[in-house]
Amino acid sequence: MFKAFRILILLGILVTVAGTTLIGRWQAQSWKRPQVVTLYPINASGDAVTDLYLERLDAAAFAGLAPYFQQEAARYGVSLSEPMRIVLGGRVRVVPPAPPRDAGPLSAISWSLRMRWWAWRSTPPSSPVPDVKLFLMYHPPDFAGALPHSIGLEKGRLGLVHLFAMKSQQAQNEVVIAHEALHTFGASDKYDRATLAPVFPEGYAAPRQEPRYPQTAAELMAGRVPVREGELRVPAGLSETLVGPATAAEIGWVK
Repeated sequence: MFKAFRILILLGILVTVAGTTLIGRWQAQSWKRPQVVTLYPINASGDAVTDLYLERLDAAAFAGLAPYFQQEAARYGVSLSEPMRIVLGGRVRVVPPAPPRDAGPLSAISWSLRMRWWAWRSTPPSSPVPDVKLFLMYHPPDFAGALPHSIGLEKGRLGLVHLFAMKSQQAQNEVVIAHEALHTFGASDKYDRATLAPVFPEGYAAPRQEPRYPQTAAELMAGRVPVREGELRVPAGLSETLVGPATAAEIGWVK
């Protein structure tokens, strides 16, 4: 009897979580009101150079994000003057749980749940209440090697975004932030994970262009500009990216 009662409780929790997720997805993709995306800076390694950068960080470092989303949404007929409201939240002093090295589904689910619990406990109060929380993991300018992979989660509507703590990198940082933000709205990657090359045609900004190369912009969820076959470059800023039709459909800009 007690076992059956416990199972009923667990089923009730699962139904509630599933219902909340579906409602959240509908709200996120209905675009009836601005979606508040709050950015929380974190010093990823605790170094003094990054700390100094974060002490001086202000909303100007992210000024291109809201106009970009307004411009791109308008191309698909979204009438909101401010589809996304970008808010700079307070600094987070606790480093989040590291993503698993194991790519298995159980590890991913476990990390996702721990990340959501950490975010609930560690996020400082912010007004307006965020719809999406992006935790910006800043690394020093002399960071060795490639930055860790950034992650955006639709379930939980949060992201872990790895960036360089350099003023000269702020334009490219905005590209990474925008990319992960759209993941939280349901957008998928449009590149080959093994080669980082954009997938044709949905990963190309101008798939019908003749000749195909060089492309002059990147599809935001592909993240690279194809210069010629086998050669890619990182976009200098949001002005060299666009949201393609496949991505627009995934996030509800195209009905």
